[in-house]
Amino acid sequence: MDTQVLLSYLPRYLQAFCLTVQIGAIGILIAFFLGMVAAFVLHFQLPILSGIFRFYIELFRNTPLLVQLFFIYFGLPRIGIMIPAQACGALGLGLLGGSYMAESFRSGLDAVSIGQSEAALALGMTNRQLFGFVIFPEAFALSIPSIVANVIFLFKETSVFSAISLMDLMFTAKDLIGLYYDTTEALFLLVIFYVIMILPVSLIGHLIEKKTHDRIFGA
Repeated sequence: MDTQVLLSYLPRYLQAFCLTVQIGAIGILIAFFLGMVAAFVLHFQLPILSGIFRFYIELFRNTPLLVQLFFIYFGLPRIGIMIPAQACGALGLGLLGGSYMAESFRSGLDAVSIGQSEAALALGMTNRQLFGFVIFPEAFALSIPSIVANVIFLFKETSVFSAISLMDLMFTAKDLIGLYYDTTEALFLLVIFYVIMILPVSLIGHLIEKKTHDRIFGA
């Protein structure tokens, strides 16, 4: 392990790290929005929309992100839809993540006891108050472990962005190995930066899970 090589590679890895985190974060925000909308539609069995979202979930959960990125980045331009590489990465990650987040949120909604809803309505709560103050907070708390696991999974999936020529962490590692053959140093920094990116998500997620569970269900 050559320390000088590691230090010389650091600026390129830092740049790639920032790009990877930026695209990953945008994709995860898209996934959150799509997942919550899909879960709401499926839980309340809204006509027509339920079928559309079921098709969306099955399609994206059963195809690899790499295939989805290829379709968006290389396929859509064939019909005149041009999407920049960074937007393509965020969109692909968001669509994939939304299909997983939908199941996480839906399982939380389904797990809320019907007795709590009946008690809230008996106390005079409106349907909006019932959802905002009873159903949603408890469903969210129940969904957190699954949501955190999905966020970690999606950050890991950013490793395929290099396939559409994004200068992410994986692209940087492969590029340096191809140019200088410093395989050990390049892979070591790749692992370190992925740990730096994902470990805080795991720790923060565990903390949020504990705090939310204690607040909603009691210590």
